[in-house]
Order: sequence, then C-alpha cells, then structure tokens
Amino acid sequence: MRFRPLLPAVLALAGVVVGGVWPGAVRAVPSLEALQTALNTPGPGALAAVLEAGPGLDPQDVEARQAALRQRFPDARWTVRPGTPLRDGRATTEVVVQGTRQLGAYAFRFEARQQLVLGGSAARFNRQQVIRESSMLRSGDSDLGVSLLIPDAVLTGQRYDLDVIFDDPLEGSVAAGAIKPVTVAELISLETPALELEALGGGGLFKTVQAPYQPGTQTWAVLLVHPKGIVSATKQVRVVADQSGLNL
Repeated sequence: MRFRPLLPAVLALAGVVVGGVWPGAVRAVPSLEALQTALNTPGPGALAAVLEAGPGLDPQDVEARQAALRQRFPDARWTVRPGTPLRDGRATTEVVVQGTRQLGAYAFRFEARQQLVLGGSAARFNRQQVIRESSMLRSGDSDLGVSLLIPDAVLTGQRYDLDVIFDDPLEGSVAAGAIKPVTVAELISLETPALELEALGGGGLFKTVQAPYQPGTQTWAVLLVHPKGIVSATKQVRVVADQSGLNL
C-alpha cells in the first residue's frame, strides 16, 4: 500500500525559521521577539523587515514556505526562544511551530522543532545554519507514543541505525509503517515521497543505512499507521567529515 503523508517533511520548518548567532556576527540585529512577530504575521512584507539574503537564507523562499504551511495549518503559530549554546560557545535559537487541521473525520496536530545558529547585518538576519530539525504530525484523540531514535549527525560513509519505536507494547494491535529518504528534488519542490506501508513486527521500524560520502544532510520521512492514530514524522541528519562535527 502506498501512502503520501499529509504534510511534506520539509514544509515543517526548513527555510522558514531562523535563530542563533554566528561567531563574529554583528550583534545589532533584530530581536528574537521581532523575528517571532514577523513569522506570526500573515501576508507578504513582514519577514522582509527582519531577513535579507545570505548563506543558507533566502527570504523569498522563507516567505513562500511560511505561506504554504499556513495554507495547510491556518492556525500555525511560531515560538522563538534562546536555545542551548553549542560546545564552541555559539548561541542558538530554538524555533517551534504548532498547528492543527481538520480533514474529514480526522483531526491532525502538528509540531516541528529546529535548533539553529544565525548571523546578521546591522539591521537584519542574513545567514543561518540548521543544527537539529524534526517534525511530527499526529491524528487521533490522544498522542500515540512514538520515539524517533535517529541520530542528529553521522560521519561520511558511516552505517547507522534508523529506529522508530512505539513507546507502549502493541498488545495484539496491527500496525503498519514506512521510512524513506527525502530527495533533493523533493526538498526543492516541497514534495513528500510516496511511502509504501508494510506490516510491522517487534513494535516499530528498524533500518540500517549508509551515509553519503560527501558532507551535507539527509532528511528521513516516517509514516506509522496504528488503530489509535496516524503519525507522520521527519528528521534531518547532518553528514559531517570529522568527529568534531558530531556533537556540536
């Protein structure tokens, strides 16, 4: 059975939110409060006051993705707050976006999180680096307990595990699931890969994969179907060339 999740993984936050401070960046940049206000202001123009083009940051792309997310979740709300500093002393910002959507008889609840490092000019934020990124979309009356045991970072060429586990025993329930990488083309076009569901045994999804041999990122799309609800999740994995990049 092939199933296409309701929300593309990359529409969650990628290119939509920014935060943190790069070393050596000019500190006279908009406040996190100003950034939060701009993200929560519908319509064009609000983000232009706090963003300008730079490494890893395209304001037009940000605005387009923000609008696409609002179209799917009209009540989407961004929260921007200071994050945990990195080991090298760089400040970070945590950005959380939450929203709901009714689709027929199904009520969906969405939450996505990023930890980012940001740099700025004298007036606007103009560069960003994503440290961690994940999202989760749920249906059902209660949150089905699911753990994404997927690393934040791996070495180039490394084999690593992708484990997605139901927190509570299935106790005879029949569940199905799938996990698949999101391609670069899908990221650019804001498409979600079609996922082919298979019956699950052992309480979750378990897969071993190999990282690319060049530094970059991999994004994984996960889908779980359970009698208590549907869970669609995404997780970005940084692919780094040396050990120093594993635990920022």
